[in-house]
Amino acid sequence: MSVEEKRIREFAYQIWESEGKPEGQEERHWAMARKLAEAEALAPKVTPRKPAKAPPASSDKAKPASNAPAPKKPRATKKPPTA
Repeated sequence: MSVEEKRIREFAYQIWESEGKPEGQEERHWAMARKLAEAEALAPKVTPRKPAKAPPASSDKAKPASNAPAPKKPRATKKPPTA
């Protein structure tokens, strides 16, 4: 069995499972799987990018790993004018 035939079989099985394992839909599932395998074979091969290097960690105080915003400073209140 070739790699392409194995891939078509995998696609057909995934389609069958995703539809709730219905009976009598084999031909449609195999046709869909063939189309998916053909599209996959024609798609350009994309290599994942390497992530950018993180800057070296500071040996001083390390910041806590948190996405929380910094606490806000209280607003200055206006004092009423004195007479």
